[in-house]
Order: sequence, then structure tokens, then C-alpha cells
Amino acid sequence: MPSVTYIAASGATHTVDVPLGENVMRGALYNDIDGIIGECGGGLACATCHCYVDAAWTDKVGGPSSQDERDMLESAGAEVRPTSRLSCQIDMTPALDGLVVHLPETQF
Repeated sequence: MPSVTYIAASGATHTVDVPLGENVMRGALYNDIDGIIGECGGGLACATCHCYVDAAWTDKVGGPSSQDERDMLESAGAEVRPTSRLSCQIDMTPALDGLVVHLPETQF
């Protein structure tokens, strides 16, 4: 099972296993990781699962996957950066084993 490391704005790190095909947001929610809320449940209807993909992973993860994701990121509660993604839109694959994401200071 691939792992994801979530790095909080405070610098605290949490590494958890996330099942293949599951998304990064649910990995955080299922493991009680603070910093990702996922208010819409992954329906691409909010931006409370905003994260920053670590620079070492941006080529593998890529930018926002759709215009809908780019539009939703405009309502993020924290600064949107070139590495910003909605974690509900990042599905785990074997190639993403070891993925690192940074969490913003706020989701609202």
C-alpha cells in the first residue's frame, strides 16, 4: 500500500498508508490528520482539502487535473501556489508511493 506524508503548517509530519485508488484527502480523514477538512466529501464542491504538493513530486502528480479544480482552488482559504492541488483529486497509484504534501495554515 502506498504511503503519503502530510506536513502540517507547524512542521509536524504524519506518514500513513493510503489504499490504491483512494485519494489523498480520504487518507488524511481516515487517519485523523489535522489540516484537511474535506467538507464536501470529495465532491469537488469546496476547497477545504487544499494542499501543496512537495516540489519533488510535482512532475509525478501534475497540476490541477481539470478546469473545475482550478476554479475551485480560487476559493481556497490559503494562498494558492503553483503546487496547489485539491487533495480529493489526487488518486493514489503505485507511482505515488512516498508522496509528500504540505498543508496550508487554514482551509477557510
